[in-house]
Amino acid sequence: MPAPLLKIETTPTVPGEVDVVVIGGGIVGVCSAYYLARRGVRVALVEKGFIGAEQSSRNWGWCRQQNRDARELPMSTRSLALWERFAVEIGRDTGFRRCGLLYLSHSAEEIEGWARWRDFAAGVGVTTHMLNAREASERGVATGQAWKGGVFSPSDGTADPAVAAPVIAMGIMQEGGTVHQQCAARGLETEAGRVSGVVTEAGTIRARTVVLAGGAWASSFCRQLGIRFPQASVRASILSVLPGAQGIPDALHTAEVSITRRGDGGHTLAISGRAKVDPTLQQLRYAQDFLPMFAKRRRSLKLGDLTGWRSGHETVTKWRLDAPTPMESNRVLDPAPDREAVEETLRRARRLLPALSSAAVAHAWAGYIDSTPDGVPAIGELDEMPGLFLAAGFSGHGFGIGPGAGHLVADLVTNAQPIVDPLPYRPERLAKSVRGKVAEF
Repeated sequence: MPAPLLKIETTPTVPGEVDVVVIGGGIVGVCSAYYLARRGVRVALVEKGFIGAEQSSRNWGWCRQQNRDARELPMSTRSLALWERFAVEIGRDTGFRRCGLLYLSHSAEEIEGWARWRDFAAGVGVTTHMLNAREASERGVATGQAWKGGVFSPSDGTADPAVAAPVIAMGIMQEGGTVHQQCAARGLETEAGRVSGVVTEAGTIRARTVVLAGGAWASSFCRQLGIRFPQASVRASILSVLPGAQGIPDALHTAEVSITRRGDGGHTLAISGRAKVDPTLQQLRYAQDFLPMFAKRRRSLKLGDLTGWRSGHETVTKWRLDAPTPMESNRVLDPAPDREAVEETLRRARRLLPALSSAAVAHAWAGYIDSTPDGVPAIGELDEMPGLFLAAGFSGHGFGIGPGAGHLVADLVTNAQPIVDPLPYRPERLAKSVRGKVAEF
């Protein structure tokens, strides 16, 4: 069953020429196009399916600084401020609220890790409150448990995955850009080694600059261009329950299960890190790159099945520009959820929060979370093809930092002062990804 998603009307006619084409209508793609359009850049966004239909509507909705890798923290902080502006700038609500995020634990080791992060974050101006046993138990009163400790990050919050990307896409069109659904990008045209256009199923759009924000499809798209981009994806399953449960924190994380209040008053339930690894030829191709990450997460990852192979997003075959591609055969990655994981998540949530004991399941879904070997996104112009900017591999963090990432893309494309230091995100670092540092938080 697909995750809930606001469907919108978009631009019917594909332009013949623009300044920039953005490929991919997830949160990173729409934010990139939005900030370009606000600068007066002629921008067209093309999406093979529907805006926000893949991982951008299938995540928890958390917009956090807490426990971020040091390389992503500046972007996280800037993104929170940008999330707050959308409602004013666009005139529509993305569901963003600084409700604070609550972490509770029975593990002294886990609490010590949070304290170390608090000490680090204090040095860069991020406020995090460590909670002693009494404070944690008071904030977690809905669980009916006595907790050893916890942490509360008051300036963090959540947005609504069901509406955020579509609302920002509306903002693109309000600013003069165009947005095209059911319009797959098949490949690029070049002149003298530089991008000169994008071949779509609806025709070629001439452009000297292209932003590839293709999510789980980005690596296979790069492969068509002879560009190596190590990327792997895992299939995560979550669910939502209907409104009715009272007294539950807006955003709560525990080792057992995490709960988020949705825009409709219901709740999203998930087990952090739990996912299936579906074997594909791309997984095998980049196996050495991802061994450190998979080893670190070995307790939460399980071997999947052929779902990923059949989905086509990690194909290693070349496709033609004058014929339908795997992206047109599978407009929206909508894999079947892992029923065992969904049932276990519901059991854990009801055990943790008695208020959920009678809450009926509304939806259950799965999605592919794409990752880089070091868990940090690749953002920047590719040396192999001038004019092509990559913005992919967000490793499950893309929704929360999407506004900052999109702003950075727009800065790089227009040669403006970057909103954050772009160096940690440069794609060329992945050439040495086997020896790269795996994200700590």
